[in-house]
Amino acid sequence: MNKLTIGLIINPVAGIGGAAGFKGSDGKDIQQKAAEMGFQSFAQDKTTQALLALKPYKNQIKLVTCNNLMGELVCNLLDFNYQVEYQYQGESTADDTINAAIKIAQSGVDLILFAGGDGTARNICQALIDNIGDDENRVPVIGIPAGCKIHSGVYSVTPTAAGKLVADLVNGNMMTFVEADVMDIDESLFRQGQVKAKRYGELKIPHDLRYIQAVKQGGKEVDELVITDIAADIEANMEDDVLYLFGSGSTTQGILAELGLDGTLLGVDAVVNHQLIAADLNAKQILELLQEYQACKLVITPIGGQGHLFGRGNQQLTTEVIAKIGKNNILVVATKNKINTLNHRPLIIDNLSIELGKQLSGLIKITTGYKDTVLYPITNFME
Repeated sequence: MNKLTIGLIINPVAGIGGAAGFKGSDGKDIQQKAAEMGFQSFAQDKTTQALLALKPYKNQIKLVTCNNLMGELVCNLLDFNYQVEYQYQGESTADDTINAAIKIAQSGVDLILFAGGDGTARNICQALIDNIGDDENRVPVIGIPAGCKIHSGVYSVTPTAAGKLVADLVNGNMMTFVEADVMDIDESLFRQGQVKAKRYGELKIPHDLRYIQAVKQGGKEVDELVITDIAADIEANMEDDVLYLFGSGSTTQGILAELGLDGTLLGVDAVVNHQLIAADLNAKQILELLQEYQACKLVITPIGGQGHLFGRGNQQLTTEVIAKIGKNNILVVATKNKINTLNHRPLIIDNLSIELGKQLSGLIKITTGYKDTVLYPITNFME
């Protein structure tokens, strides 16, 4: 086995705006508003999931991290060998992420493991490209997905996958290192339903298709005709007085448009008796509707190219929400073009509890047209 020195950086507020329905967590105002509404970041929990996969190897690993919520607390909780290389005061900021990445990289770590979203990846990218050597000698990274926006190719498919990838390195498994795109989107436009992604650079990552996600892919124009057929199938099977929740994405928005409803491209909408009763819901609002209506169906589509069904762009769909809805009431919709972009990889569950993830794993029916369905594998990637 190899002995590795691994940098660990956690963005303590990553993802706090997701369940609140804010479609991002950038900016103190958004973070404060989400916190005042009772929402919290799960970056600590997701980092814990990643490090638990490394517990059997902790004698071979030394973590170099930051104080308090940016890494020290998790290291101490799991009894890892660690040293605090960077200290921040008060509430952490993007500058702390940048400065921590610089200092930890300069300390000579073999790899930097960081938890956050695309904004965090952008900060890490800025730190390493502007301050740490040439491309050839730049320290590689692995992103633990913990944010709202996770379009970049530097993130693992789930937190546990990040830990398993590091475990492979400890075990001395041969690994190719490649450059992966760091992407981020304009959050203000994102909240208005517009997706404007920008490439900010590349970071070096260990390349393993089992564990590293693809950069999100868009659809093709021909899919618009297929979405019309999918919408016809959904409409033909809609029941009276049943709550229908429509998840985010162009596929589900296209279905709502075919139903004559003005949906939210990047939010969760509620429909009862063919009428839009609420739009752009957060997790608490969804739970209130689930208490009001006895029956509910969730219409949801995976992300093209990545395959995530839960945990990317729909953090409003929490463990509590999905547990109340139940697997039999989840209606997955996708064009066959979108399914083909997965290259036979399973659909992925990321942000739900391990127990619920196992319950949902197996084969799930996907509606791909009018009276046209396929069975497709889905995994929680935690085993």
